Amino acid sequence: MRSKLSEFKFDLPKELVAQYPSDERDESRLMVVHRDTGKIEHKLFKDVLDYFGEGDTMIFNNTKVFPARLYGIKEKTGALIEVFLLRELNAESKLWDVMVDPARKIRVGNKLIFTTPDSNIELMAEVMDNTTSRGRTLRFFYEGEDEIPFMDVINELGKTPLPKYINRPVEAFDRDRYQTVFAKEVGAVAAPTAGLHFSRQLLKRLEINGVDLTEVTLHVGMGTFRTIDVEDLSKHKMEAEYFKITEDTVEKVNNSMAAEKKICAVGTTVMRSLESAVSAQNTLNPAKGWTNKFIFPPYEFKIANSLITNFHLPLSSLFIMISAFAGKEFMREVYQEAIKEKYKFYSYGDAMLIL
Repeated sequence: MRSKLSEFKFDLPKELVAQYPSDERDESRLMVVHRDTGKIEHKLFKDVLDYFGEGDTMIFNNTKVFPARLYGIKEKTGALIEVFLLRELNAESKLWDVMVDPARKIRVGNKLIFTTPDSNIELMAEVMDNTTSRGRTLRFFYEGEDEIPFMDVINELGKTPLPKYINRPVEAFDRDRYQTVFAKEVGAVAAPTAGLHFSRQLLKRLEINGVDLTEVTLHVGMGTFRTIDVEDLSKHKMEAEYFKITEDTVEKVNNSMAAEKKICAVGTTVMRSLESAVSAQNTLNPAKGWTNKFIFPPYEFKIANSLITNFHLPLSSLFIMISAFAGKEFMREVYQEAIKEKYKFYSYGDAMLIL
């Protein structure tokens, strides 16, 4: 029986949307959910240590968020413009897919100017094409292009791309906290938020406990968060996101599978990556490329048997995926419990471990 979008609707009080992270990464709250018994436990995130041990494997997304939000002006009129960088199309010509706001003011041929009071770099862009109602293709240029890497310019002029539901100005600490401690592969416009709860000390303690820690890369794009506008979920098309799974990760994961140990996907982005690289024998394959995999019930997961994730938006592809993993009705009960117990939701919110 096909799943319908309306089955994943629930009411979420606005005050439960986290505006700030916990004081310490690993001291957010953790709800532990047992699929086999229906048991629910209320813990702190650092208690995740109690659930994993020798021979288990935990898989992280090592993508790194770059400051993808730019504020500038439209040449000639001086109108204020926000540009959100989505995807580099051509590195040599600095051609990018972006979203713009307000879109009605941005037409092909317009030139945009970006600078800050404390920077001596002036970045300019020309609008080359319209892609969607808010989407544009921009070509960037600036003085000293041959000497100054483009990403250095973006790091200087860009702002941390906090989601819009965090309705406060970006603060200095966000550049660190809206980034995992293991981030290394630059390319995400949003953080893989399940990973935000891990401190370096917690990672070290997991290693001491004998847990194999390994990584995949999936550059989180806006497609992960885009609104689903079809009732029949089989008709929804995800935007493709780049991912990579190495031989080292494959070896660790397949060894844990063979030994019937826990394999934990840290975040829905990791789960999508794993499920995009399943072999004919239902083991993990090395992979590199683009995935537009959309997971919705009913779905048989092949690789990971546990999942760490944040609390997600109603009607979102993320909530739909975890409902496929834990069961639609059970996950509805779990979320009602989270609301009753005032867990914090979304990027800076609390976490759930599904076993």
